[in-house]
Amino acid sequence: MNGRFLLDTNAVIGLLSGNAALLQLLKGAKWIGISVIVELEFLSFPQLSDSDAKLFAQFKSRVETISLDSTNEDLLQNIVRIRQKSKIKLPDAIIAATAMNENAALVSNDVSFNRIDHLNLLTF
Repeated sequence: MNGRFLLDTNAVIGLLSGNAALLQLLKGAKWIGISVIVELEFLSFPQLSDSDAKLFAQFKSRVETISLDSTNEDLLQNIVRIRQKSKIKLPDAIIAATAMNENAALVSNDVSFNRIDHLNLLTF
């Protein structure tokens, strides 16, 4: 493991909730990131409280947010390849491709990611 982790939305929720396993996993991380998709999923949760939004803002200031940019051809091609091959939802394909392009392990409890070849998936 290279100490690089990209967090799925459920991992962000777990981390912000104080999940001990996640805290231990990420303790020695060299790099932690999220996809802009994760940010959108988290912030669009209908029952998001003001304190949750503030906690997320603090969290976001400590990690790197990877944007979805039309000029990043490698990322776009990887998203399309993953989506076509694994038939997972587009947001999940974006998150998985982002992890792969960032050479990071994807931290998630979403079992649909198991269908993606060559994805370094860590569950908690």
